[in-house]
Amino acid sequence: MSTTITEIAPDIYRLSTFVPEANLAMNQFLVDGEEPLLFHTGQRALFTSSSDALSRLLDPARLKWITFGHVEADECGAMNSWLATAPGAQVAHCAMGCFVQVNDLADRMPVPLQDGDVLETGRRRVRHIDTPHVPHGWDAGLMFEETTSTLFCGDLFTAFGPPPATTEQEIVGPALAAEDLGHATALTPALAPTIRALADLEPRILATMHAPTFYGDCVGALHDLATAYKERFDNETEKFSRMD
Repeated sequence: MSTTITEIAPDIYRLSTFVPEANLAMNQFLVDGEEPLLFHTGQRALFTSSSDALSRLLDPARLKWITFGHVEADECGAMNSWLATAPGAQVAHCAMGCFVQVNDLADRMPVPLQDGDVLETGRRRVRHIDTPHVPHGWDAGLMFEETTSTLFCGDLFTAFGPPPATTEQEIVGPALAAEDLGHATALTPALAPTIRALADLEPRILATMHAPTFYGDCVGALHDLATAYKERFDNETEKFSRMD
């Protein structure tokens, strides 16, 4: 496996490794600066490839912040490998996730983030947003880089297959097709409102974890995704009400 690098915004890089066995791209994002931040660690098996790629951009030992959306192998499996490589780095994750899991899993105590907390890398400001159970996981959260309006949207918009690095093409249809196959999203009453709140940020770039980085109508795509999930939630609610 090889990891490709794409600069998706000034100081922001997409590190992408396609894993044929999963038919998925595994994307990590570096926000460069005086205190560089890595969003997603990748699985442990991808560490050598992704760290070699990151070393073409900066010395991995310079990493300051290691973050991820929620506790899953593809999001934080290589967390301790990165901590060993970067002696000054700290894991930063939502406070609930730290309390429930990451305090025990990480080789160094993590920094618990409250909703709205900002990590500054230098010229870039990366804001943590709590999104519990969206798309899944009690500890779920996303990050928003305020100066470039880049939303690191984790598993939202996941699509199977080898994607291009970037696109302006429609991304909601492929995401719903992937949902039909994987059923990875938690259909709850909070799902659509949480996604609409992300649209209120007015992102200009959607940095997806398992799909291309999107430069089209980001606000519209988020609203369309929210509408589609609301319909699915309503259909499931009606189905179970009939069963009662």
